[in-house]
Amino acid sequence: MDMDYTATQSMFRQHPEMRNTSMDGTDPSQLFDDTSATPGVQPTGFQGQGVGTMGHPGRTLLSDPMSNLAMAYGSSLASQGKDLVDKNLDRFLPISKLKYYFAVDTVYVGKKLGLLVFPYMHQNWEVSYQQDTPVAPRFDINAPDLYIPAMGFITYILVAGLALGTQNRFTPEILGMQASSALVWLIMEVLVVLLSLYLVTVNTDLTTIDLVAFSGYKYVGMIVGVVAGLLFGRTGYYLTLLWCCISIFVFMIRTLRLKLLSEAAAQGVLVHGARNQLRMYLTMSIAAAQPIFMYWLTYHLVR
Repeated sequence: MDMDYTATQSMFRQHPEMRNTSMDGTDPSQLFDDTSATPGVQPTGFQGQGVGTMGHPGRTLLSDPMSNLAMAYGSSLASQGKDLVDKNLDRFLPISKLKYYFAVDTVYVGKKLGLLVFPYMHQNWEVSYQQDTPVAPRFDINAPDLYIPAMGFITYILVAGLALGTQNRFTPEILGMQASSALVWLIMEVLVVLLSLYLVTVNTDLTTIDLVAFSGYKYVGMIVGVVAGLLFGRTGYYLTLLWCCISIFVFMIRTLRLKLLSEAAAQGVLVHGARNQLRMYLTMSIAAAQPIFMYWLTYHLVR
């Protein structure tokens, strides 16, 4: 034992760095002390458990019965509010039926445009039905649609901008006024027709969308008139617009008389009675208003 202790002391004297390492338990080449095992530091497992608890606060909230009840009650109120809004909105403007008015194809659009410009040779103006439901416009040329009025309105604004540009009068403000003016006149026309139908007490299957469609067909003639004016001057504008005005008048008379007049009047039988005469006057007034709007909205575009 004495010999081993003496040998150990002799080795420490020859290599003092070994003594420091064994006594302090640290590497002399290490610049900082390792505090990972310091008694005051919390273990890693405890930290992981704390993070997991704090990282998902929604678990405690969702597990609360009162929170679940509040979420279910809120969803029920939102569903009831949506149904109420849809019901009241559909009463004045049947949004759910808009898909029917856009059920068109290329063949229908071509035939309908031809009918709007040349309605004189067309014989059958009745809308086809299938099990008390009107067939889609792509299957019946007499059915009203919203595709042609919508595209006609947009094309009319573009043609109006082109006409103003050729005359060095184009500005974004003027084009905006042109679009808003055409839209306001369309809305006013539909409202006046609805009021007239209510005052005359006409029982008809015409809806608000039907009136918008029939009133929007005049944009086709307006576009043709303005384009003719750009190509051939004011003479071409007046001649073309006159043809289109007569065409839309005939189209509206033959279409609306099936909707507003009695069945006997639709078949060409002489009608008696003040109410039927009022219906006839209303039909002629709606048809006569189309050429007036066509001229009012286009005459200033051609110079």
